Amino acid sequence: MATVDDPLITTFGRLVEVYSRLEHSLGGALEARCGLPHVWFEVLVRLARSDGGRLTMGALGEQVALTSGGVTRLIDRMTTTGLVERQPCDTDRRIQFAVITDEGRCRLDVAAKVHSANLREVFAGFSQRDLAALDRLLDRLRGPA
Repeated sequence: MATVDDPLITTFGRLVEVYSRLEHSLGGALEARCGLPHVWFEVLVRLARSDGGRLTMGALGEQVALTSGGVTRLIDRMTTTGLVERQPCDTDRRIQFAVITDEGRCRLDVAAKVHSANLREVFAGFSQRDLAALDRLLDRLRGPA
């Protein structure tokens, strides 16, 4: 068997293809209906679910798979729209927090309803057992938190 025919290459390719298609369709729908790019939605979700509605820039970058420069630019853009704000750390001036604002929470609430409805359509043919198995497998791939 040639290396290119390795079944794991095919499996990974399927993951990439599915992610790309879902990102295009769901992300496009979210932006069209809510004016919120998908990556902004993900940032708002991560912040809203975090303790105190804030995360360090480093932790946020890891969670949304952005470099430190990428997350800095993203938070700069989101700050100008009033969805997030920066907050310095009281004990370490090198650390900055991204914090969700009240406006960010309002926009997230609207967008979450739209995104949830779209996801229900995508996963309509999956049983609860299928979804639980998918979650377990994805958690295994993701590795320890």
